[in-house]
Amino acid sequence: MSSQALQRLLFASTRTQPRVLARFSSSRASNVVGLSRQSSAAKYSTATPATTSTTPSNGVGTGNGNGGTGNGNGNGATGNGNGGSSPLPDAIGTDGSTDWSRSYSGLSTQPFPGEIIEVLLAPIDPMDVEMKPDGLLYLPEIKYRRILNKAFGPGGWGLAPRSETNVGPKIVSREYALVCLGRLVAVARGEQEYFDPSGIATATEGCKSNALMRCCKDLGVASELWDPRFIREFKAQHCVEVYVEHLPTKKKRKLWRRKDQGKFGYPYQE
Repeated sequence: MSSQALQRLLFASTRTQPRVLARFSSSRASNVVGLSRQSSAAKYSTATPATTSTTPSNGVGTGNGNGGTGNGNGNGATGNGNGGSSPLPDAIGTDGSTDWSRSYSGLSTQPFPGEIIEVLLAPIDPMDVEMKPDGLLYLPEIKYRRILNKAFGPGGWGLAPRSETNVGPKIVSREYALVCLGRLVAVARGEQEYFDPSGIATATEGCKSNALMRCCKDLGVASELWDPRFIREFKAQHCVEVYVEHLPTKKKRKLWRRKDQGKFGYPYQE
């Protein structure tokens, strides 16, 4: 072999060897890195158990653990840890009795017995209904107390204050809870106007009576007085609207009264 051919062979070998080495090094490095990543992933990975849905197709949701089960629209009720549904919140006083200023114990747990319901929902006696001069029908608060006494017995019901007495410039208000046979029945805020500071005590008592009347609506007592049809028929049958003159000012106006009630007296004259 000539010297010129030998030089060409040596020159060609020096040009191809680095390329082969470079290709080998790059391929070997990528394989090593890939193996290293797989090893790290296997080392630090943890098995995650598969989760399955426990919601049936009929819209009944289920609680977890010891919780209760819900029904109806697919949303399960939140369990209270003992397998039953969560009761309404109850508040216990320092002496162990129920604190009715905060408690909702017994609300809507079950209907009252039939004989009590019959008394509460009995039609009102037209002779018990009174009328204000502006045409408003009402039942005196003593009538509500008599109905409750007949239904639950004296001592079987009571009004529990749920707020402090709010005394405004012209009105007194306070929130009360009606409790019957140890169960919360209704909550309402009573109010009463007063015109002189000396009448605040009387207005406070009137506020309690007003709250009693509003609470009795939830029991259906005298519900006819909120029925527009009954009001119209009662006025047409038992009431009359008359012209009267206010004697001090000589102004005339229309006022309502029952037909069996006497004519208006001073300061009015029919």
